[in-house]
Amino acid sequence: MPKERKNMIRRIFDVVLSFILNMSKTRANYWGEFAVDIPLGIVLIFAGLRYHDLNWLAVFLSIVSGLILFSFFEYFIHRWLFHGSVGIMAEGHHAHHLNPLGYDALPFFLPAMVLLILTGIFALLMPLDRAFLLTGTMALGYATYGLSHYTIHHTRFHLSWAKHWSAHHLIHHRHPDTNFGVTTPTWDVLLGTRYAYERKK
Repeated sequence: MPKERKNMIRRIFDVVLSFILNMSKTRANYWGEFAVDIPLGIVLIFAGLRYHDLNWLAVFLSIVSGLILFSFFEYFIHRWLFHGSVGIMAEGHHAHHLNPLGYDALPFFLPAMVLLILTGIFALLMPLDRAFLLTGTMALGYATYGLSHYTIHHTRFHLSWAKHWSAHHLIHHRHPDTNFGVTTPTWDVLLGTRYAYERKK
């Protein structure tokens, strides 16, 4: 490939990447994720229910499996990608730690693309209806995570259980090597990353 063409492709790539990175810091991008992921989750779940040959126990187990799988992905991505060595993700997440009330987020289309790829992978491993139910539940789980995260940073809670739930994530901002779960502390407990309170003697 001629050098001029390589340079042109590189410049186009840099312009597109710069646009995506700048867009990812906007309020429109932040809320655009919900506008994509919630309908995607609903469509996938309805497709799984409409075209299924499953009994209701299988439907229930598929949905519960999707919630468990999503909660692990939430923990995994936060711990090993956002706080790991994947440069662009770690940098974006660091911006959130510097400004928790900001709108730094993944590009609005990226989670939906990942979920559709997962749907294809799951469809190779299991019946299509179960794959739809699984990833549809994961899509709604992701939307729940996003809304939970926004609410934690923008709401002053009064109920004790809500204060306790939000404190789990707010502690993460002071101790970033702990409390990676946002919607649930389950994986922090199981994998030993839950913040250990110092007891007063």
